[in-house]
Amino acid sequence: MISFGCRPLSRRMLLASASIALLPRIGRAAGEEDFASWLAGLRRDALAQGIGGATLDRAFAGVAPIARVLELDRRQPETTLTFDEYIARVVTPQRRETGRERLDENRALLTEVARRYNVQPRFIVALWGIETDFGRLIGSYPVIAALATLAYDGRRAAFFRRELMNALVILDRTHIDPSAMLGSWAGAMGQSQFMPSSFLRYAVSYRGDGAPDIWRRRDDVFASIANYLAQSGWRGDENWGRRVSLPARFDDALAGLETRRRLPEWAAVGVRRVDGGALPNAAKLDASLLLPGGSGGPAILVYSNFRTLLLWNNSKYFATAVGYLADSLE
Repeated sequence: MISFGCRPLSRRMLLASASIALLPRIGRAAGEEDFASWLAGLRRDALAQGIGGATLDRAFAGVAPIARVLELDRRQPETTLTFDEYIARVVTPQRRETGRERLDENRALLTEVARRYNVQPRFIVALWGIETDFGRLIGSYPVIAALATLAYDGRRAAFFRRELMNALVILDRTHIDPSAMLGSWAGAMGQSQFMPSSFLRYAVSYRGDGAPDIWRRRDDVFASIANYLAQSGWRGDENWGRRVSLPARFDDALAGLETRRRLPEWAAVGVRRVDGGALPNAAKLDASLLLPGGSGGPAILVYSNFRTLLLWNNSKYFATAVGYLADSLE
C-alpha cells in the first residue's frame, strides 16, 4: 500500500504514438525535453547499466504516458481518515471471514512457508488480504508505462526513475513479458504489491524452478511475503502487539515509538489487558505504547514485529490493521 500525498490535476495530458514519436508536453516549461527525448535518454542510461537492447525494445514498445496515472497521483484524497474510519474500511467483517477461509484453504502450504521463514501464517494472509484482497485486486496498469509516466512527470521523479530501472532489470533477468507485468498505478506489482526494488530484494520462487511469479503462483506470493518479513527482522516467536487499557491518569507523554519499556514496567504504571486482566509476565519483551486515534482512543502495546510491519508500509494505521486482521484469523 502506497500513498504519495495529494495535489489537484492541473496539467494537460499527452498523446503518444506506438513509435514513440515527438509528443506534446504535460505542462512542462518551454525548453524542457518531451517524452520521446526523455525516454531516449533513459534507454541510454539503461544500456549503460547492462540492460539488454532487446529487453528495452520489448519494454518500451508503444509506451506512452498514462493520463489516469497522473490523475490519480494528483487527486489522492485530501481528507485524512480517522483511525477508527481506517480500521472499519480495511478490516471489514467480510475480509475477516474471507481471511479465515483462505487460511484454512492454504493451511498445508502456509505451514511449510512458515517453517522455512519463521513467519506465522496469519500474518502472511493478513498482508495478502490487505494489499490485494487475497489476490483479487492486483491492479491492471502496465508497470513500465505507469512508472515511466511518473518518472517523466511525477512529483517524485527520481524515486520512480529508480523503480523504473529496477523494473527493467526484472524484465532483463527473468524474461517476464512486459504485458504480464501489471500492478497499481504507482507501480506496485502482483498479489503482494511489491515495488520493483522490493521484488528484486525479496521475491522468491518457492519451488526454485524459475523466476518468482507473484502474479499467479500462490506459493511464490506467500514465500515472498514471508521472505520480506524475515529479512526485515521478523520474530516468529512473538506477536505484533495487543490492545490494552490505561489507568485514568495515564501520562500520554509515555506514548510513542520513541519510548520502549518491558511489559512489567508498563504493568507498573497501570497498563492492563483490554479486558482488565494483568499483562503477560514477559520480562524480556520490549514494547511501545501507541494511541493511534489520539488521547481517549484505543491504546496498543506494540512489539518488535510492529516495527517490521512499518518497514513494509510506514503507516501506524496500516501496521495496526495488519495486526488486527491477523489476530482475527486464528
